[in-house]
Amino acid sequence: MLENIRLSFQGIFSHKIRSFLTMLGIIIGIAAIIAIVSTIKGTDEQIKNNLIGSGDNTVNIKLMRGEMDALDYGEVPDGVPVITDREIDKILDIKDVTGCSAYRVRNYVESIFYNNTMIEGPSIFGVDENYFDLLGYQVVKGKGFSKEDYSGTKKVCLINDSIAKVLFGTEDPVGKIIDIKGDPFMVVGMVQRNLKFEPVINNINDYKLYANTDTSVIYIPSNTWPVVFNFDVPQCIIAKAKDTDSMTTVGKAVEEVLNQRITADKSSGLKYTSEDLLEQAEKLQQLSGSTNKMLIWIASISLLVGGIGVMNIMLVSVTERTREIGLKKALGARRGKILMQFLTEASVLTSIGGVIGVGVGIGLAQVISKMAEVPVAISTPAIIVSVVFSMAVGIIFGLLPSIKAARLNPIDALRYE
Repeated sequence: MLENIRLSFQGIFSHKIRSFLTMLGIIIGIAAIIAIVSTIKGTDEQIKNNLIGSGDNTVNIKLMRGEMDALDYGEVPDGVPVITDREIDKILDIKDVTGCSAYRVRNYVESIFYNNTMIEGPSIFGVDENYFDLLGYQVVKGKGFSKEDYSGTKKVCLINDSIAKVLFGTEDPVGKIIDIKGDPFMVVGMVQRNLKFEPVINNINDYKLYANTDTSVIYIPSNTWPVVFNFDVPQCIIAKAKDTDSMTTVGKAVEEVLNQRITADKSSGLKYTSEDLLEQAEKLQQLSGSTNKMLIWIASISLLVGGIGVMNIMLVSVTERTREIGLKKALGARRGKILMQFLTEASVLTSIGGVIGVGVGIGLAQVISKMAEVPVAISTPAIIVSVVFSMAVGIIFGLLPSIKAARLNPIDALRYE
C-alpha cells in the first residue's frame, strides 16, 4: 500500500497542471459544501442566540387569556391567587431549575411625570429580590434596592436608560422624584442588562423583534405595587433553566405547578403559558434547514462533475501506461495489484483535492461572513466527512479505469504503441 501511495504521488507531481485541473472539480465541490454547512451552522446558532440569549436560559411564564396577555390594560382577572412562597419552593424543586423570580407587570402606564416633562406608556415591573440577578441586570448609576425596600412599601424605583433620556435629558436622575400615577417615587438608581448577549440585527424582522426590548421600563419593589395600583395583580414567573436544552421542559413543568392553583372557570381561558423560545428557534432552524439542504445537494453536483473528471483522467493514464502495465503483468503482477495501484492513485488524487477544498471552503466561509454580514461556525464533522467523501469519490470513479487496467492482456499491452 505504501508503495502504491508513493507511486501515486510520483504520478501526480509528474503531471502537476493536469492533476490540479482534475482536482479542481473536487476542490470546488468540497469548498462549496464546507462554506454552506458553516453558514448554516452559524445561522442556526444566531437564530438560537437571538431568540434565547447567550448564557441566559431564562423562561418567562405569563398568565394568558387564550392567545392574549391576561394582564394587559390593567385587567385583574378573578380566580388567579397570588403566588406564595410555597409555589416558589415547588418551582425551585423542579429538575433543571436553578433560579426563580415572581414579578408583576403593567405593559402600558399613562402619564408619568418629572416636573413638566411627561413620558407616555412605559412599562412598570414590580420585582422581587431575585429578578435582577436572574436576568443579568447591573446597576450602572446610583444603587439597587435594599432588603428594606423589598420588604417594606417605600416609594423608590429604578429606571433604565430610555426613561432617563426622556425624563431627565442630561440631568443625573439619581435622587430625583418622579410622579407615577399621582404617587411620588424617588429614583435610587439606573439599571441595564449585562451586555454578554447582544442580538445581531441584520434586517427589518430582527429590528421588529428587538425594537421594543427593554425600552422605557420602571422597576419598583413588588411589595410597593399596591401603593401605585391599589390591588395585587397575579404575578408572572421567570425561571432559569440549567442549560438551553432544558428550557422547554422547565417551562412546561412551571406551567403545571401554576395552573393547578387557578380556580377560575375553564371557559375564561385563563392559564399560565411559557414562552417557548427554544421551540420557536427550532422551527426557524427547520424552515431554513430545508432550503439549505437543497443548496448542499446543488453543491454536490460539482463533486459529481469532479468525479467524472477523475475517471476521465484515469482512463487517459491507463492508456498512457499500457506498456508499463503489460511489463508488470509479464513480470508476474496480478490483477489485484494493478487494480489497487490505480485505485490508490485515484483516491490520493481526490483526497488531496478534498484537503485543499476544505481549506478553500473555510476561507470562503469567512469571506461570505465579512461580505454578507452573516455568522459562520466551522463544522469539524463536516470537514471529516468531506475528506472521506472525496476519497470515496476517487475510489468510485477510479474503479472503471482500474478494472480496465487490470484486465489488459500483457501481450497486447507490450505490443501497444
